[in-house]
Amino acid sequence: MSTSLIAGFVLGFSLILAIGAQNAFVLRQGLRREHVFSLCLTCAVSDAILIAAGVAGFGTLAQIFPWFETAMRYGGAIFLTWYGLRSLSSAWRGGAVMEIGQGQTASLKSVLLTVLAFTWLNPHVYLDTVVLIGSISAQYEDQLAFALGAMSASFVFFFSLGYGASLLSPVFARPRAWQVLDVVIGVVMLTLAAKLVAM
Repeated sequence: MSTSLIAGFVLGFSLILAIGAQNAFVLRQGLRREHVFSLCLTCAVSDAILIAAGVAGFGTLAQIFPWFETAMRYGGAIFLTWYGLRSLSSAWRGGAVMEIGQGQTASLKSVLLTVLAFTWLNPHVYLDTVVLIGSISAQYEDQLAFALGAMSASFVFFFSLGYGASLLSPVFARPRAWQVLDVVIGVVMLTLAAKLVAM
């Protein structure tokens, strides 16, 4: 296995490991066992597109279009605020509607649109995935292997998170646990939104 492939995998995995809006959403859907495969595939493919763009040399997009970073930052902040407040509202209501296997099931369309917004409206995605991975890949002779390593990390991470969440099912069989999770998700979203505005 090439050094470039391993380096790409390690960097890619480390960048998506931290809990953020996208990961929190995948975790929640994994616990609910709703559209897990399509959700994980969408996240991984989105990452792969961004990684390919970065390695191909599009990391200077923000320099070419100075308004791009600001537009993405405020758009992301608005979306994160809306979703954070919605999560806190769900936690306040509580009850059986959030129990695994019960309550209203989200449509595949709504789930995918939500995760696409978390992914593509997050300016940190462009800074980390496109700019950072793109610039670091230039240090390696085999940039294709580096990119494939980073892409592989995304597939491994998201599918592990989505399907591994089911191991926590006994804990989340209790409505109170869902309330706690929604509070955590809501706080994470609102914190991220505040950080985006303060940048």
